[in-house]
Amino acid sequence: MSDGLARRRILVGVGGGIAAYKVCSVIRHFTEAGHDVRVIPTRSALRFVGAATFEALSGNPVTTEVFDDVDEVAHVALGREADLVVIAPATADLMARAAAGRADDLLTASLLTARCPVLFVPAMHTEMWEHPATEANVATLRAHGATVATPASGRLTGADTGAGRLPEPTEIGLLGDLLLTRADALPYDLAGRRVLISAGGTREALDPVRYLGNHSSGKQGYALARVAAQRGAHVTLVSGAVSEPGEPAAVDVVHIDSARDLAREMQERAAAADVVIMAAAVADFRPTAVAGAKIKKGDQGPAPIELATNPDILAGLVQARRDGVIPVSTVIVGFAAETGDADGGVLDHGRAKLRRKGCDLLVVNAVGEGRAFGTEDNAGWILTSEGAETALPFGSKTLMASRILDEVASVVRDS
Repeated sequence: MSDGLARRRILVGVGGGIAAYKVCSVIRHFTEAGHDVRVIPTRSALRFVGAATFEALSGNPVTTEVFDDVDEVAHVALGREADLVVIAPATADLMARAAAGRADDLLTASLLTARCPVLFVPAMHTEMWEHPATEANVATLRAHGATVATPASGRLTGADTGAGRLPEPTEIGLLGDLLLTRADALPYDLAGRRVLISAGGTREALDPVRYLGNHSSGKQGYALARVAAQRGAHVTLVSGAVSEPGEPAAVDVVHIDSARDLAREMQERAAAADVVIMAAAVADFRPTAVAGAKIKKGDQGPAPIELATNPDILAGLVQARRDGVIPVSTVIVGFAAETGDADGGVLDHGRAKLRRKGCDLLVVNAVGEGRAFGTEDNAGWILTSEGAETALPFGSKTLMASRILDEVASVVRDS
């Protein structure tokens, strides 16, 4: 199991919305990880997906009523024994009943006895999500200690499009895994903050077919964007080449190719950001000329490729802050993928880079030999401009993102 999780008890509550069919994949995510999953649908949910489907996927019986299994006192035991509760789709009606402390079915009764992390994943039409009553209910649930995810934007029922779409099952599973590992990993502490994040690798064209690139998957940058959005931030993600299957919910994504494209987007957008995180793996060099047609092998082999140095985007952002182009209060975070060599170890090179770049925080990763690039897990250190160093223990990149954002939130509060 990811992050060394043992077998845990997970309740999946299913609300009565059209997105209920997506929850089948969420259930499979947890059962394939080895967890004991109990599904509690509302009566309305069973009009979208039948009990037999939930029972087959979870391997456990399904019921909606408080008066079922009375001898086991299920309405108390299920919530009390759970290690995590995930409610998806969390409809406007279901969240209203939960916020009011209602206990008129097995799911809401179980919520009152749960003392574990509770994750509500809303799904509804935009007008319902933005209604003052729903906003008040969301605030109440958060005040009671629950995590209420920010929904995705996109196609809704019928031809409607807007905020209120259920995030993809993979993302819901990742958020659930994170809360199983760190119950306090998703505080709503970045509400209203504007966070600009770069992710992935850049590609420097050689000809219409080939390019110079690197092994970056973009997973860490995407994890940062995903977690920051769920902690309340308005997130813009400038994405290079990645191997991620989809875009994080509630995140504005801008796609780029080259290092110069990335530099332009980051410089233009940083002036409006409270936090800038440079997690992209930027190519250090680019060809001085790009062939207009595919370069042929030829009898003499490939011609030499002349390279030019790409802009130092992180240093440029720090300089722009010194020049007043970016507000002095903007927190700038850099990343350093390092290997040890004859001149020093990974941390030695990281400390030197922090001094050169002048950013507020630097996340240092050891790379090579299957570490960091393209993996699901990561480890490293956070270095601060004041000389503090915090280890980031090995774990999923989502978990690492939450720990990095803890430090970012602390700096933002102090600035």
